Amino acid sequence: MADEGAPGRVVVVGTGLIGTSIALVLRARGAEVLLADRDRAALDLAVGLGAGTELPAGDGPPPGGPADVAVLAVPPAAVAVTLLDAQKRGLARVYTDVASVKALPLRQAAELGCDPASFVPGHPLAGRERSGPAAARDDLFLGRPWALCPTPKTSPAAVAAVEALARTCGAEPVVVEADEHDRAVALVSHAPHVVSAAVAARLTGADDTALGLAGQGVRDVTRIAASDPRLWIGILSANAAPVADVLEAVATDLAVAASLLRDGSEGAAGHVADLLLRGNAGRSRIPGKHGGPGQAFATVTVVIPDRPGELAMIFQAAGIAGVNIEDVTIEHSPGRPLGVLEIAVQPEAAETLAAELRARGWSVPG
Repeated sequence: MADEGAPGRVVVVGTGLIGTSIALVLRARGAEVLLADRDRAALDLAVGLGAGTELPAGDGPPPGGPADVAVLAVPPAAVAVTLLDAQKRGLARVYTDVASVKALPLRQAAELGCDPASFVPGHPLAGRERSGPAAARDDLFLGRPWALCPTPKTSPAAVAAVEALARTCGAEPVVVEADEHDRAVALVSHAPHVVSAAVAARLTGADDTALGLAGQGVRDVTRIAASDPRLWIGILSANAAPVADVLEAVATDLAVAASLLRDGSEGAAGHVADLLLRGNAGRSRIPGKHGGPGQAFATVTVVIPDRPGELAMIFQAAGIAGVNIEDVTIEHSPGRPLGVLEIAVQPEAAETLAAELRARGWSVPG
């Protein structure tokens, strides 16, 4: 049985990372999920992962009648035509999408004559640098915002149904106007991806010395640059103007910083320091754990050998000490079977954890 209030029967069109992750959550909650995808290999893999069963081909509704909700997990440029086809077929009573751009699909849907009453544009703010059904996870949306961008023509019942879908997936639905959504994600998602790619692109000509010195900083900055370029060119093209606005502002900051650094004077360094301080201020505004204000955690540094079970034993030691781990990063030592584990904890718990780890034989500097 599905959870109370959750959709009991859902069609997912598109079995990539997001579509398959949604399907996995719904299956775990007892919902019936029907899957469709033009990519036969992706569809077969999603079915094999237990995300649902294949939606029978045809021109009409699924066997048993329309589903409660149809999730259109397709690129932004394909949302409107997929919506039109799904509505003509009568796949569901309510439709939503998961594209990371909202104004373009809405405009195209209106031009095609799609029914606006049953369509709730949506965007779960979750993802990974990997793509495809193999990367799907049923915990992908836990605690994450899920933007909903209904129009004045969207029915309240449709909005309620998609809100229930988001909550079933563990997300927090947030209603926002489409243009405002697109400007927001340009700032916090789309432009940062391009900046990450620009930094990573500098590494293509790097020599072995530079790459051998690569540390956690460059890994953090370039992590999302590993994402599928084909997916991202579609996203960036669909939200071009807002992304360009952010990139131009970032480019201005960088150009000024470069000019000042070349100047080399003491006054110039002060101006660069202003950019760094503004960076500190902006970083501190990012919501922290559980969506609350950002918190300053203490870091416990542990030297660990690169061998099976080491992380599990450290996490177990933290549990025995009654310390909650807020975050963790690993810095590997090039050419050595060692790593440096940085564990973020509440400041008052740092010494407790450090003492517990030292007592169990780990090297904890400080």
